[in-house]
Amino acid sequence: MEPHMEMESADRFVLVPGFWLGAWAWDQVAAHLTAAGARPLALTLPGLEAADAARAGVNLQDHVDAVLAALRDDEGRQAVLVAHSGACAPVTMAVDQAPGLVRRVVYVESGPLPDGSAVEPGLDAAATEFPLPTWQEFAARGTSLAGLEEEQLVDFRRRAVPHPAGPARQPVRLRDDGRRDVPVTLVASSFTLEQVHDLVSAGHPWFAELGRLQVDEVALPTGHWPMWSRPRELAEVLTAAR
Repeated sequence: MEPHMEMESADRFVLVPGFWLGAWAWDQVAAHLTAAGARPLALTLPGLEAADAARAGVNLQDHVDAVLAALRDDEGRQAVLVAHSGACAPVTMAVDQAPGLVRRVVYVESGPLPDGSAVEPGLDAAATEFPLPTWQEFAARGTSLAGLEEEQLVDFRRRAVPHPAGPARQPVRLRDDGRRDVPVTLVASSFTLEQVHDLVSAGHPWFAELGRLQVDEVALPTGHWPMWSRPRELAEVLTAAR
C-alpha cells in the first residue's frame, strides 16, 4: 500500500473516537486521509466536549444520534464509518438503525457488539461519568499502551474527558439484520488475529458477532491507540478499506 494513495473520488470517513476522547484524537489520521483526497469527519460525542460538559443525562442513543447525524449530513451519500474501542457501541447501533448510509464499517481495536451487550456493564448505577483510568489500571485491564511516547501519554491525560456513564453501561439494542449486509473491516493492533479468532470461537461479547459477518481482517501491530502510534499506517488501512 503506497503512502498518500490518491482516491478515485472524495470518499467520506466518519471517525468515532473511543472513551474519554474527542474529535482531536483523530487529528493525525484525518490529516493523512485529507492528503489522500478523502473527506474525514471526526466526531466529539455528547458529554465529551469539555471537562465541565454535562454528562449526567447523556445516554447511549444520544451518542448513536450524533453518529447518525454525521452520516446523514451529505445528501444521503454513503460513508465509511470508523469505530475505535468503546465507540463500537454507538457505531453498531448506528449501522443497525441506518445500514443504507454506511458503505463499510471499520472496527479499530473493537468489534460489533451483539444485542444486549454493553462496553462497561459493571459501572455503578449511580455514577454519572467514567474517568480516565490510571496507566496501572489500564495495565491491569490488559489495555496496551505500546507505541506511545511519554509526551503522547501526557497529552492524552491532559486532554481526556470523563466518559458519560450512561453510554458506557447501557446495552446495545439491535433490530435490523440488514446491518449484517454492511461490509466490515477489523483492525487488530494490541490483539493478534489469531487471538481474535480464539475470542470469536469463545463467544466473547466484543467479538462473537464477527462470526456472523464477512470480515476483512487487518493486523496493525501496536498498542490500543493506533491513531497515535501508527497514524499514517492506520490512514492507509482506512483508505484501502473504502
